[in-house]
Amino acid sequence: MLKDFSVQSLFMGVLTAFVGFASSFAVVLQGLHAVGASDAQAASGLTALAVSMGVCAIVLSAATRMPVSIAWSTPGAALLASGGAIPGGFQVAVGAFLICALLIIIAGLFRPLGRAVAAIPAPLANAMLAGVLIGLCFAPVKAIAFNPLFGLPIVLAWIVVGAFKRLWAVPAALAAFALVLAFEVHVPDGGLSSVAQSLLPKVEFIRPVFSFAGLVSIALPLFIVTMASQNIPGIAVLKVNDYDPRPGGLFALTGFFSLLSAPFGGHAVNLAAITAAMCAGQDAHADPARRYWAAIVAGIGYVVLGLLAGAVTAFVALAPPILIEAVAGLALVGAFSSSAMAAFQRADTREAAAITFLITASGVAFAGISGAFWGLIAGGLMLALQRFVQVLKK
Repeated sequence: MLKDFSVQSLFMGVLTAFVGFASSFAVVLQGLHAVGASDAQAASGLTALAVSMGVCAIVLSAATRMPVSIAWSTPGAALLASGGAIPGGFQVAVGAFLICALLIIIAGLFRPLGRAVAAIPAPLANAMLAGVLIGLCFAPVKAIAFNPLFGLPIVLAWIVVGAFKRLWAVPAALAAFALVLAFEVHVPDGGLSSVAQSLLPKVEFIRPVFSFAGLVSIALPLFIVTMASQNIPGIAVLKVNDYDPRPGGLFALTGFFSLLSAPFGGHAVNLAAITAAMCAGQDAHADPARRYWAAIVAGIGYVVLGLLAGAVTAFVALAPPILIEAVAGLALVGAFSSSAMAAFQRADTREAAAITFLITASGVAFAGISGAFWGLIAGGLMLALQRFVQVLKK
């Protein structure tokens, strides 16, 4: 393995870890807070996720000699942020995280379940994801309305830097957020000392509570979004770059690491999609057989960043919540546009996708169950009805 190591893979791995963490940790924090996590519990969840996905990337890449990039479920975090608090608080959410992890393991080991998830019509899965993301994508505009001096620098940094290098757009917005916090936002006495005190990593065990509402409102939608938007595309990225992994084993192991992180507040660990292309492409190394080192280095980077998650969370807590929501929203603009385009591309599924999108985006819960679940059900029934009518006409 040491003979395969290269400086090129080292740089790409470090860049992958930084981009993967910086571009979406705000979404994760927002999602965990939305389902009832305290600042300490959100920091614990962020630490557990980063360490778990780092170790998972190291293990899988070293074992398969393929650049298997791992990430936390950013769409899943956005789902949590859009759904809001659930009866029973964060303990019920943690119980749902555990169920989701078990479902991912079963999907990897039990092929019929994996095939069933893959059989969910792509337009409906994308419409549900777009409906989940749109609420957070409004946050940058709301931040400007809240205070132009706070919101505009963040949005302008994202626009200007993104025009030259899309990869650096969200890190630039994050840097602008830090500058706004340093120069514009009043920091209470003792605020910076709390950041310094949080440099030591801390994890908090949260006793899970299981409920039907948690199963249907969080566990099932989180499982579907994670599989459809992260795990399955992650396999596709590897195959595009001429790798031939066995999906079942990879899914099961990501589910196992999700299971380890869930009691400490982590929602889901999965195969990466966007950062997977960074580690699996030619920029990682000219020789495909040596690119796995980029994913290993990225995994090490995630572990290091995860151990600093307490300080990151304490720093973010000093700012008005709308600002970190704005950064999260900017990080999801690309994902929203891609999912919306995929949802409404085909004319024959457009109405069903629209129903799924609208019900999900409404954020309205029925019978204590989130709109994401009902949106997928309603869209599926509409699509089935349309196909039944077409059969009758023939």
